[in-house]
Amino acid sequence: MEESITILDAVKKEFDCKETDIRTYSPLTLAYIGDAIYDLVIRTVVVERANQSANNLHKKTVRYVNARVQAKMIEALESELTEEEMAVYHRGRNAKSYTSAKNASIIEYRKATGLEALCGYLYLTGQQERLLCLIHEAIEKIDMKI
Repeated sequence: MEESITILDAVKKEFDCKETDIRTYSPLTLAYIGDAIYDLVIRTVVVERANQSANNLHKKTVRYVNARVQAKMIEALESELTEEEMAVYHRGRNAKSYTSAKNASIIEYRKATGLEALCGYLYLTGQQERLLCLIHEAIEKIDMKI
């Protein structure tokens, strides 16, 4: 049986990326990559569930990829997080960002940034099953259907 390789492993190998201690990454760096990973997961689910026009796919995706919903998701997940995950979330939430969301409060934006930092951390530490489990659980907890 072949051993599966993650996209992270493939990227590191293909582009000869050096190993870096994840603890040296700023919380906003984790949120930066986490934003992309979260978006990729949601887009993948939307596309896999319905072959539709790009416009319809985008409309479905933005229902999940926005600060207000991401804040609700992390609130629903907090009791499920490990101590380590909660620490990463808090670092992301408390990071001083110089931007804000157009359609969300500062509190919602910071919570969303914390969720994205957690997603980035889980991705960069190779915990993709945990990442997917948390996103799936959050969507179910806030009663949204993709």
